[in-house]
Amino acid sequence: MNENKKPLIEINNLVKRFGSFIALNGVSLDVYPGEVHALLGDNGAGKSTLIKVLAGVHPKTSGVISIEGKEVDFSTPRQATDVGIGTVYQDLALNALTSVTRNFFLGREIKKGPGPFGVMQMKEMNEITISEMAKIGINISNPEQPVGTMSGGQRQTLAIARAIYFGAKILILDEPTSALGQKQQMEVLKTIKRVQRLGHIAIILITHNEIHARLIADRYTFLSLGEVIGKGMAEELGGDDIKKLMAGGAEIGDLRDELGA
Repeated sequence: MNENKKPLIEINNLVKRFGSFIALNGVSLDVYPGEVHALLGDNGAGKSTLIKVLAGVHPKTSGVISIEGKEVDFSTPRQATDVGIGTVYQDLALNALTSVTRNFFLGREIKKGPGPFGVMQMKEMNEITISEMAKIGINISNPEQPVGTMSGGQRQTLAIARAIYFGAKILILDEPTSALGQKQQMEVLKTIKRVQRLGHIAIILITHNEIHARLIADRYTFLSLGEVIGKGMAEELGGDDIKKLMAGGAEIGDLRDELGA
């Protein structure tokens, strides 16, 4: 599938220690543009530590992280953002009481005029918010509405659209469907598929949900106790060998059809 593609991000022999505790012990994986790479494993497997190292929250102990062939080293989340890593955490960092547009820009508002006295360009910001959300499938009729009035699925889409607009080439999604009802889970999976179809963004999907991984992932890495215990392409792992999965009683084929709609 990727004979002619190079990985957007390459992780080689990544180690993270906290004192004497080894949270990551030589993790290696490649993530390609236009692919969903599912990172699977139980609690304590090292998934959260890995994404926090990639997001600049924790400095790595050793190993190499390269983006577009260039080695990178982060000591702050801002440095990770600046090279194109966008992380959407479970808590989303949204303010439920302020508008969709204010949440979309969140500290990066478009202003005209000097410094702190600049006037926010709300009309332009509203138009950008509507346009960017529509690109990945959510039509917002009123960008002035409080984020608290949006569904959980729409909030996830807002956070994803925001990350992409502000330059994410590598999109890390931390359990994006957890704590959502089944209808909203499917909304979020559709959003991820639309981002994938843009073709230039590499998506790392952290999930506990094997069904969701089977529905949208192209490539898998399985972690256990800080080590990679398996990896492979979706077709190599035989996604259809489990004919029926407990997805609200739905056949996985039916869910696939719904995602394609």
